[in-house]
Amino acid sequence: MGTVTCQISMSLDGYVAGPQQSRQDPVGRGGLRLHEWFFALDAGRERPGPPAGARDVDAEVVERMTRGIGAYVMGRRMFGNDAGPWDPDWQGWWGEEPPWRTPVFVLCHHPREPLLMRGGTEFHFVTDGVEAALRRAREVAGDRAVAVAGGASTVRQFLAAGLLDTLQLHIVPILLGAGERLFDGVADLSLEQVSVVAGPTVTHVTYRVRRPTA
Repeated sequence: MGTVTCQISMSLDGYVAGPQQSRQDPVGRGGLRLHEWFFALDAGRERPGPPAGARDVDAEVVERMTRGIGAYVMGRRMFGNDAGPWDPDWQGWWGEEPPWRTPVFVLCHHPREPLLMRGGTEFHFVTDGVEAALRRAREVAGDRAVAVAGGASTVRQFLAAGLLDTLQLHIVPILLGAGERLFDGVADLSLEQVSVVAGPTVTHVTYRVRRPTA
């Protein structure tokens, strides 16, 4: 059975999304600044010539964190920032060919038929909680890892249930001041630092999540 992992970008003041999230602004006001380090990797690949050494650090981290993933779990707000009955025309933020290329299990309260997209991504909609979503993800992942893609509420549920093995924070040196904090309401969390990798504009810190003991 593979590990259960999560990686997520976070500001220095603990936010993983800015305020006023919506379909027009899915990571909230100012939230895209959390992911500029990642967008820069694609920009670097488009430029001719060898990449800068500093940029290689972030690229290597991304390659390691996406290697060997057999399935993803995400919350409904990450799939589509709304609630209530489904809009049947909504197929996610990523267009006709999402980047996941593997089964994705979406936590939600309203049932929906599976959604097969180009490139191998297939969204499955799970209405009976994080443990059921993880069980189904593990069935298809086999010995490969299951990755919790977000958002913050979903990550908190996995932490509270003791279901996460590793947590990687991409700490971006900005202050958002408001929005959605990753660790709000998380009690008795014990993290063991495994590694720290400093990139040019972000620091990647990996933790082993210790299970709570009775």
